[in-house]
Amino acid sequence: MATERTDPYKSFRFRVEIQGIQVAAFSNATIPEESMDAIDYREGTDPYTRRLSGMPKVGTLSLKRGLSSSLELYEWWLLVSELGAGAPGGRKNVSVVVVDDAGNDGARWDMAGVWPTKYQSGDLDAKGGDVLIESLELALETIKRAR
Repeated sequence: MATERTDPYKSFRFRVEIQGIQVAAFSNATIPEESMDAIDYREGTDPYTRRLSGMPKVGTLSLKRGLSSSLELYEWWLLVSELGAGAPGGRKNVSVVVVDDAGNDGARWDMAGVWPTKYQSGDLDAKGGDVLIESLELALETIKRAR
């Protein structure tokens, strides 16, 4: 009996879903790193140390796209920078979804309690012909790989 072949996903086929914001496709998304410190622990007069797990940590989500006339991402940044992440609409749910070769949803990361910590409109260069890139860095409370 032959096993079904599963090819890895391509890194260029993805979409980003941001709660309440309709935005054009992003050209780059860096999924946050998840980590946990290993803590050395020695009990009483025990001559050896043990390794215990520390608190889990999660990095930031970085998004980049070509700058357009849409102000939705900038307005989200402005809301949080003026009123804080606890303001109504300040924290959102965000998902990054990888699409397979057939156009179906593949891997999916769901993030909750997400808010912008950095916004950049990009660099202007009169000698270049590149697309102006808008960047957004997002802090988050939780991340879960759903698929």
